[in-house]
Amino acid sequence: MANTLTTIEKLPTAIHQYSVIWMHGLGADGHDFEGLVPELNFQQKPHVHFIFPNAPIQPVTINGGMSMRSWYDIVEMTLERKVDVAGIYQSAAAINLLIQQELAKGIAAENIVLAGFSQGGVIALHTALRFPQKLGGVLALSTYLPTIAQLDTEAAAVNAHLPIFMAHGTLDPVVDISYAKRASDALQARNYPVQWREYPMQHSLCAQEVKDISVFFTQVFP
Repeated sequence: MANTLTTIEKLPTAIHQYSVIWMHGLGADGHDFEGLVPELNFQQKPHVHFIFPNAPIQPVTINGGMSMRSWYDIVEMTLERKVDVAGIYQSAAAINLLIQQELAKGIAAENIVLAGFSQGGVIALHTALRFPQKLGGVLALSTYLPTIAQLDTEAAAVNAHLPIFMAHGTLDPVVDISYAKRASDALQARNYPVQWREYPMQHSLCAQEVKDISVFFTQVFP
């Protein structure tokens, strides 16, 4: 059974119509993207419940076994990026519980977007593409997808046309852009409508990216 995650939340200031569940990267926490919300300029923002879950604290092999907030273990930083796939599924199950909580409040699945940065982007993509109800979209920043092959048997048909925004820095020294392009190409080969963006930055966000994210939210939140 999935663990219940602690969360940082920004409540809507108008009638709650939409929800964004946003996963942080390795070693960060739910506060990491909390400060981004005021910078997002889209008309529906007052109606959005932003949820920033905290990943579990667990040992991470590539960091010498040091315990930190992590959605799954990364075993080695080779081109294949050997990771703890079982950990991805476990974290996805925990995010599914957060989605169910929003559904229980009466929020339509189509009004829920999953977002994530780096490791969090892996969980956002993995979870959204398998979710059994049609979601609003997925935002995957500076990330990749180790579980692409499993999509051939696990993908949810109802999310076959899920809007996907993928963005990456051309100078990223942590997650090479080739990993992200491989994921984007594989998703597009499976006919997912991926919007791909790249920026001259490292493993981070930039001002233009924030503007493009705002446009994406405008597109997926009617």
